[in-house]
Amino acid sequence: MMFEAAEVGRKVSKQAFKEQEPGLHTQLLEVQRALRGSNTPVIVIVSGVEGAGKGAVVNRLHAWLDARGMRTATFWEESDEEQDRPRFWRFWRALPPRGTIGVLFGSWYTRPIIDHVFEHIDEAAFDRELARIATFERMLSDDGALIVKFWFHLSKDVQRKRLKRDLKEGHKSLSTSIVKKFTKHYDTFAAVSERAIRETDTGQCPWHIIESADARYRDLTAGATLLNAIRGRLATQSSDTTSKPPNLELCAPQTPDATITILDHVDLSAALDADEYEHRLEQAQKRLGGLCWSARRKRRNVVAVFEGWDAAGKGGAIRRVTAAMDARLYRVISIAAPTDEEKAQHYLWRFWRQIPRAGYVTIYDRSWYGRVLVERVEGFTHPHDWMRGYREINEFEEELTDHGVVLLKFWIHMSGDEQLRRFEERGVTPWKQHKITDEDWRNRERWDDYNQAVNDMVTRTSTEFAPWTLVAGNDKKSARVQIAETFCERLASALADDG
Repeated sequence: MMFEAAEVGRKVSKQAFKEQEPGLHTQLLEVQRALRGSNTPVIVIVSGVEGAGKGAVVNRLHAWLDARGMRTATFWEESDEEQDRPRFWRFWRALPPRGTIGVLFGSWYTRPIIDHVFEHIDEAAFDRELARIATFERMLSDDGALIVKFWFHLSKDVQRKRLKRDLKEGHKSLSTSIVKKFTKHYDTFAAVSERAIRETDTGQCPWHIIESADARYRDLTAGATLLNAIRGRLATQSSDTTSKPPNLELCAPQTPDATITILDHVDLSAALDADEYEHRLEQAQKRLGGLCWSARRKRRNVVAVFEGWDAAGKGGAIRRVTAAMDARLYRVISIAAPTDEEKAQHYLWRFWRQIPRAGYVTIYDRSWYGRVLVERVEGFTHPHDWMRGYREINEFEEELTDHGVVLLKFWIHMSGDEQLRRFEERGVTPWKQHKITDEDWRNRERWDDYNQAVNDMVTRTSTEFAPWTLVAGNDKKSARVQIAETFCERLASALADDG
């Protein structure tokens, strides 16, 4: 067993610690300063057996490093606010910005391990949790994060003696029942933890198992490991002068037939007269208002994504939807270019932050799909990065729906001629002139590129758990009714599944 191999009784004398500690302290500060100028966030996972001194290690790292470039997040029991959202919401909020160090005391490993040890989840559920963790870490690593994972280990006998000593010394976090609980389940805890480590020990995100019977050895080893990991990453960045290899799989179609996209099958002739529009919209809005209150009572989160061509009518459609809802139940998030704070994080970070609590609705006016639309077409993101965006988006949306979030995605389609008509109308209508910009005209010139990007987006991200609704948008009245009625049907179906 891997833990038995770590139980070799390593020790560092007090004198040796005094000799080594100042140099390690200095080198850590130097590498931290160098890190500030990089594009790398460092995520330090602190895990291990109870009584191994994890808190002491965290305090030591804070003493060695500059607190202005690091922060520690501690994950105790989940709050009501956290339980209302997908499990990883709390971890996304704690991720460090690029160029800084984030210490996660406890992490995404703690709950699955404990739940499996005490049989709250079975083998299959535990495997799913480990797979999701591996996916999450791969996503962060692909985006440039350095993840340093520490497991602080104690043998069974040493843990029992350590916990009894800490209890005798009056540690507030310990009680006799807690000590008995951990010592009684030590073997099961060790077996489950070993399995978690094996399943998530990858080349991108390896585990570092540190024997913790001797505090001085533990602290020096953790500090040196962190130092070497950051040094290695910075050295790799400075020596890597090659760009990421483009994957041409998703580039422009190679045959004339391939120029026909999924959008060409949207019937843009759909239209409603004024009377039918008013009647159907009123009926849908009445129904939607009641469904939102039902979702509130049943504590179902709702997320709606609105995407579409410039001038397709996203804003008008959103206003018709929100007009049906109590203002206390929803929030509309308008997505623009990322701020400096948002650029310092993985691109999904700013969307995770806005996930609603149970019983509430969040509407995104444009969304995470900018990664595979505007960032792709305008060259804001390297092909290697936006191409993996499809997989990351699907994984993100699956996490939402697995939690019970009702996810709706609308693409409002229109013809190029109708867009031109609306652009020209905006230019001569005083109260609409603010809606038309030079960027809108420039984007129009790349219609074919965007058309292909939308086709790829819908093809690759319309899933069973999060399908796209393609809306015929040449007639605004028809589009608004289709969206309102679809919103009702999807929400009613989800609530019916609750019983």
